[in-house]
Amino acid sequence: MPCPLWFAWNKLACGWGGANVTKNCIALVPDMPSILNLGSINIDIVYGVPHFVSPGETLASQSLTRGAGGKGFNQSVALARAGASVCHLGLVGEDGGWLRDMLKAEGVDVQYLGTSQEPTGHAIIQVDASGQNAIIIHGGANTAMDREELMSLMSKALRPGDIFLAQNETAWVSEALALARKLGAIVAYNPAPMSPSRRDIPGDCVDYLFVNEGEAMELADAADTDAATVALRARWPGLRLVLTLGSKGVRYEDAEASLQVPALKVDAVDTTAAGDTFIGYFLAGVAQGKPVRQCLEVACRAAAISVTRRGAADSVPYRAEL
Repeated sequence: MPCPLWFAWNKLACGWGGANVTKNCIALVPDMPSILNLGSINIDIVYGVPHFVSPGETLASQSLTRGAGGKGFNQSVALARAGASVCHLGLVGEDGGWLRDMLKAEGVDVQYLGTSQEPTGHAIIQVDASGQNAIIIHGGANTAMDREELMSLMSKALRPGDIFLAQNETAWVSEALALARKLGAIVAYNPAPMSPSRRDIPGDCVDYLFVNEGEAMELADAADTDAATVALRARWPGLRLVLTLGSKGVRYEDAEASLQVPALKVDAVDTTAAGDTFIGYFLAGVAQGKPVRQCLEVACRAAAISVTRRGAADSVPYRAEL
């Protein structure tokens, strides 16, 4: 299981909380749950544009960068930088070794990150002058994992009480959510990118559902976020719903509490990894036993910092920056 391995790495690299601690090295709470992230890994090609390209238009970009991304990759980096013990489960292609090395450098356990004959997933990202983005993704290796292999790896990796996290950019997501619940894990799900085919999810297997406004309305087939919140809580009464509202902050709903935390006011330049940063910091707080409001507030601060920087995983702040 990743937790003992991560503790061993942390002790060797950091002197177990001594004066040699670096920004990547954070002493963990003993017996803190590990987080297994079934997540995508992409090579991001990012174009800075004056506006999103229209049908039939040829548009000259103002900048071009190549970096690491994918919702899964970003969330693993955010979890690690927030101080969580995280193991990444997924696939890269033969062209993705540098991405594996990046995760290892962040302190992410990559023992369940395999190599596929398919090319590494990639994303074409437009970022406009206001920092908003439009993204085209190609799944590649992210969607190549065999079902039986996935089930076997999850059974090896997860202990009761660990946290399992998944998004919509990998294969066999519904089956993975159901197995994680069967194995006694706390199940967190970010149904992004959202599509009509993903509406029929095993929501009764999910403890924490992370959605933005559009995803909530799509999943609930509702006209606004208030109606979506009511519909999702009615469909899955045990759900902890975390609804991110962009510049308006975040709303949290469960059977006992309803909370809203405002967003920090910042000058955004790139919102690509804001949601992933939020999820990573929130779940790190859950793993560390923090109260829900504190998890929300810290995650909002981290997301606010991320949007002031360009890039995906590169924009995720370290815990010391908050």
